[in-house]
This record gives sequence, structure tokens and C-alpha cells, in this order.
Amino acid sequence: MQQQIFFFLIFLALLPPVQADLTIEITEGVEGAFPIAVVPFGWQGKTQPSEDVAAIINADLHRSGRFKTLPQVDMLSRPTSGDQVEFKDWRALDTEYLVVGQVQQSGVKGYTVRFQLFDVYRGEQLTGYSIPTTESNLRSTAHRIADLIYEKLMGVPGAFATRVAYITSVQVTGVQGQPKSRIDLRVADADGHNPQTIVSSSEPLMSPAWSPDGRKIAYVSFEEGRSAIYIQEVFTGQRQKVTAYKGINGAPAWSPDGRKLAMALSKGGNLDIYVFDLARKTLKQLTRHYAIDTEPAWSPDGRKIAFTSDRGGKPQIYEVPSYGGTAKRLTFQNAYNARASYSTDGKLLALVTREDGNYRIGTLDLESGLLQVLSRGNLDESPSFAPNGSMIIYASKAGHRGVLAAVSVDGRVRQRLALQEGDVREPVWSPFEK
Repeated sequence: MQQQIFFFLIFLALLPPVQADLTIEITEGVEGAFPIAVVPFGWQGKTQPSEDVAAIINADLHRSGRFKTLPQVDMLSRPTSGDQVEFKDWRALDTEYLVVGQVQQSGVKGYTVRFQLFDVYRGEQLTGYSIPTTESNLRSTAHRIADLIYEKLMGVPGAFATRVAYITSVQVTGVQGQPKSRIDLRVADADGHNPQTIVSSSEPLMSPAWSPDGRKIAYVSFEEGRSAIYIQEVFTGQRQKVTAYKGINGAPAWSPDGRKLAMALSKGGNLDIYVFDLARKTLKQLTRHYAIDTEPAWSPDGRKIAFTSDRGGKPQIYEVPSYGGTAKRLTFQNAYNARASYSTDGKLLALVTREDGNYRIGTLDLESGLLQVLSRGNLDESPSFAPNGSMIIYASKAGHRGVLAAVSVDGRVRQRLALQEGDVREPVWSPFEK
């Protein structure tokens, strides 16, 4: 039974799922979140920009769960520059931080966005920038500003300007009127906007994995009737087939330097972990065991690879040197632990753990061995750290639909991300842009 569940979670992406923006709602935030006001930005130019920069910044900060944003209707004044700020107005509203700014038209489709962040009680500016941008990049500029604000106040980089890749599918009508699934690999901004289809297929797509520079995605496709691993350029659509060995070709994972892919292959009869050198086109086998070894994940320093194996009788997380060697077991709490991924600092593993019959997302402290359960669903899977290590995105269930959810590493902030229709699963958070 355990092996059946194990394979079910590995191949959960074979279930059907669509195209629409992801809708994000905060289901639980931090008690005592920082009160902050983002005032509507001023505008100088002939035509209004297509995006409300201040509203995007406000939504980013609110969505993090770490900030309590002030509704516009409660604002006593609406300054657009520091010399217009009356700090007593904002102290009266118990606002600790204040963001003001302007958007100025520059040329035909060019803009300059200026913002200032103030500490209201000290009455001083904490940071401020003037950022040149274009019409098409206004949203990303707003996310960058939210990142700067988040980093200044929280002490870690924000991840609002990053992206999320995920698998969806939709029921469509076939040539003879028969329903069938169209499965898409999609990429969207971290706030769910601007979803774009990277590849579409009538056959299963699964296991997306970002390259370290955020320009490519490796994934598994069954488009030729059997599994194969592909790498695809996100912006150009150019792609290459990496492996298509007999049997299973699955679970690609990039090395931190982007030069290699770890993967699970059954070409030798058993499912083992291999490393493929992308430049040399050479393959090295890391594990040799009669049990199931799958779901590899590289440590941030590139020295180790964590993987799932049932060599002890039930699925658990093991770790092996990336150059080869003896594997050691990492998880001992709970009878089922799988689908590990490292935090960016290498101190934690996010994983799927079975607790009281439910499959939930947890973190394993690699120094202490402490396992902390973070999610509350009954079939949660595919955890992926945000590049700043603050949140974990994962796939869950809402009724009969697949949805995405996110939880902070301390378990205090929770979000749900849902499509307007259909299922969505196998999320993976992009790295920071390089």
C-alpha cells in the first residue's frame, strides 16, 4: 500500500487540469503585522499608464502577510513626495511606514517611477529610488519596488518580482466530439498575473524545474508515447530533448551552476538517481539499489543530492554526495517523507510528510533533525521554496480541484492560489533574476 501511495504522489501530475490568472487570497497572516500605507502615486504626462503602480506595491506587501496595509478610503491626505508629507496625519492612523511616489512619462512609451519609504514615527526617509521603465515593464517595476521595501523593513530580499511555473489542464473537445485533456506548462508572475503557456500537449507534462538563471525550464513530457526529459527556453520557446531512455525518465533537477541535471531513470532495470552533464552529454549513475530512488534535489553548494527512496521499507529522504558515494538517511519522524527540496541557505528541507493519514508539507532542520509540519491539507505535495527562503509554495486540494497554496517557513502566513476553472499543480518558484 505504501508503494502504491508513493507512486501516486510521484505521478500525481498525470491527473487532468487551464488557462486563467491565478487568484491569490491570504487565508492567514501574521498577528501584529507592520502597519504601512502606500499612497496612490502622482502622475505627470499626457496619457495615464496602463498599470496602477501603487496598487501593485500595496497588493504585494499585503499578500506577504507581514504588512497591514491601510485602505485608501482611510487616508487623511495623499502626498506624492516627501515634502508634502504631514507625519502627524499618519501617526494619528497608527501607521508605522509610509510609501509615496510619482510616475512621470518619458518619451512615447517610457516612464520614470520615483518612490520614497518613510519611518512615520521617526519622521525620516528610509530609502528611495528613481527607476526608468517602459509601459510593458510597469508591473515588474512595481514588483521591484515592493521587493526593495520588503528588504529594507524585513532584512531579507523580497520575491515579488519572481515567477512561478506550474502545470494545468483543461477539458477540450476532440476531433470526433470526444472530450480530452489539454495539459499546459505555464509561467506566471509571483502574484498570479501574466500567465503564459510555455508548452501545451494532449499528453502528460510533469516535474517542471527552473534553471539557476531563470531562463530555462526542464520538464518531463509524454508527447511521444513515453517519458522524455526536455529543456526549454522560457522566452524563445527553443527546446532540446535531453534523455529518452527506455523506461522512466523523470524528476529533472538542475545543479546550482546550471551545468548538470540530476534525474531518476529506470534504464538499468531499477529506478535510480543519475546525473547528466549537459555540455559533455555524459551520464553518471549515483545510486544502485533494488529499491525505488527518485525525486533528486541539489543542495545549494552543489555537494549533495537529496532523494526519496523506499530502501528502508517505506519512502524516506536520503542524501548522497553529488560525485557519488554512500547514501545516508535524513528523515526518521513519520512513516512517509518524500519530495524534498533545499532552502536557499541549505539549512532546511521542504518535504511531503504523512501525519495522521494526511499528506502535508513540512520542513526538516538539517542540523537538529527537527521536522515541523506546516500545511493543513489532506493531500498536499510538490513543495518549492521561494528564492528568499521566506515561503513555500505547494499543490493542494480544494474540494475536487487542484489548487496551489503557500505557507511561510514559520507557518504563520498562509495563502491560497486558485484558477478560475480547472486544476493546477506541481508549482516551482523561480530563482532571482540574474
